[in-house]
Amino acid sequence: MKETKGPTKSEWPMRINKYLAHKNYATRRGADTLISAGKVFLNGKKATLGDQVNENDEVTLKDFKAADYVYYAYYKPSDVVTLSATQNEKSIGDVVEFPEKVFPLGRLDKDSEGLLIMTNDGRLTDKLLNPANDHEKEYYVEVDRPITHEFLVKMSQKIDIGIHVTKKSKVRRADKNSFDIILSEGKNRQIRRMCGVLGFGVKKLKRFRIMNIALGKLKPNQFRKLSTRELSALFKSIGLS
Repeated sequence: MKETKGPTKSEWPMRINKYLAHKNYATRRGADTLISAGKVFLNGKKATLGDQVNENDEVTLKDFKAADYVYYAYYKPSDVVTLSATQNEKSIGDVVEFPEKVFPLGRLDKDSEGLLIMTNDGRLTDKLLNPANDHEKEYYVEVDRPITHEFLVKMSQKIDIGIHVTKKSKVRRADKNSFDIILSEGKNRQIRRMCGVLGFGVKKLKRFRIMNIALGKLKPNQFRKLSTRELSALFKSIGLS
């Protein structure tokens, strides 16, 4: 298993669950489960929750079996809530049933549609969603009136959307009322807020790519397993392989 970039000297000592997460064995919560099950040893002795690991310590695992992780590309329809649906709303679990218990990596707002990665692998959450990592996500956006060259230029620059000043983005015209945009961050309703600042309303917003994972031929509410090639490229780009 390929390790992520090692801890800096200032991080030692570190809690043993953080150490195991650094080594990509599990999330911190998953590491606590392994420790509680007596499968983790620190310098030859059974580890306990809260143990501190120093740089030269030896940490080993006994009877460790990697989790059976699954990864799906899913086309979320509009009017479906990614997380925390209210009584009058539909969540992903209300409209589709996956073979395993999975959760979405990130979200799309209720009015938006398109690609979500669904998985049971919690190791991906911060690696994929942390805005400091600059992972690309690409969207198709249809607005309520013809777009101009000036609009496209301004959309590509930093924009103060009230809750945040956006990073620069990559924008290209699709037709007279629509464009594609590539973001490396994902603030709440960011594209809608960006358009609103420039006086445009969004009629349709569809995400069709997350890094190397593309929506492809999926239709609303369909899903497919990610291929070995897709996973290999994804894991390599986030330092998890």
